[in-house]
Amino acid sequence: MKIKTPLTCAILFCSALPIYAQSNLTVSLTLPEIATGQYYRPYTAVWIENNKGKHVKTLALWSEPKGQKWLKDIRRWWRKKGRSDSQWVDGISSATRPAGTYDLNWNLMTEENIQIKNGDYKVFIEVVREHGGRNLLKHSFSLNRNFKTTLKPTAETGPIKIQFNK
Repeated sequence: MKIKTPLTCAILFCSALPIYAQSNLTVSLTLPEIATGQYYRPYTAVWIENNKGKHVKTLALWSEPKGQKWLKDIRRWWRKKGRSDSQWVDGISSATRPAGTYDLNWNLMTEENIQIKNGDYKVFIEVVREHGGRNLLKHSFSLNRNFKTTLKPTAETGPIKIQFNK
C-alpha cells in the first residue's frame, strides 16, 4: 500500500505538467509592403517584459548580418537587453524579413530556460526602418486568463495578432 500512494501522487503531478507546458503566447506580426523609392527591410525586435519592466525573453531579433552597430536604433530593446551582451545578440539575431506575416511563439520560458511565474507581463514589438519610421507597440497581458487581440496597423507594421492560450 505504501507504493501506491507515492505512485498516485507522482502520476497526478506529472499529468498536470503538460497543461502548464502547453500554455503559450503567439504573436502574428505582419510587415507590410511599403511602396517607396528607397526601401530597406526593417530591423525588428519582439520581446517580453515582466510587470516591473525587466526583460524576460526575446522572441525575435531581425537585423542585417553586419548591422549590429545599428541595433541601438531599436531603442527600447537595446536599452533593456541588447547593449548588455553582444555575444548573446550575435547568437539570437537573424536576417531582416521581407513583407509578410510571421508567427512567433513563446513557451513561457525565460532566456535562461526557466519557467516563468504566473503574473502580469507585456509583449513589445519594435520596428525600425532606415529612411523610414519607428514604431513601438506594447500589449499587457496576464497569465491568469486566455485572450486574443489585434493591434492596429502602424506606418511600419500591418495588424498584429496576439493570442494567449492557458
